[in-house]
Amino acid sequence: MLPKQIKALYARNFIFGAEDALVSTVGLLAGIATAGVSRADILITGTVLIFVEAFSMAAGSFSSEYETEEYIAKKRVSPAHSTISAIIMFVAYFFFGLITIIPYGVVLNNSAYIYSIGVSLISLFVLGLVSARLFKISIWRNTLRLFIVGAIAIGVGISIGSLVR
Repeated sequence: MLPKQIKALYARNFIFGAEDALVSTVGLLAGIATAGVSRADILITGTVLIFVEAFSMAAGSFSSEYETEEYIAKKRVSPAHSTISAIIMFVAYFFFGLITIIPYGVVLNNSAYIYSIGVSLISLFVLGLVSARLFKISIWRNTLRLFIVGAIAIGVGISIGSLVR
């Protein structure tokens, strides 16, 4: 692989892991908080989700990247880049997933829900800004897209939580 392709591969896995962790974890947490689940159960559920999904995303990243590299090369390839991609995916998902759950462990009243949503949306906005600058694409379109996707996921989580409550 060429250095530019490697950079894009690693950046793609980082951005995908971070975005997915922020969107899916805050959506789940907002939904179960809306459903009236206790703070302790929110912390347990969120922690399990972060570990399982970080591993699942890393495994999926490894498999898809490795198979794609073999397909393109038309021969057996080293799993080195795929392994690094998987590690990047795991770390990004895990770290950004924690961002969404920390308010439930730190804020002792019902406002943890609002802080989790706020910090997640801010993180998505910053992720959009950083990725846009990295790839030299439209900053506002990219940041707005990530922010809107996150807001929709939160809305879906809250809606489902309200329905099952």
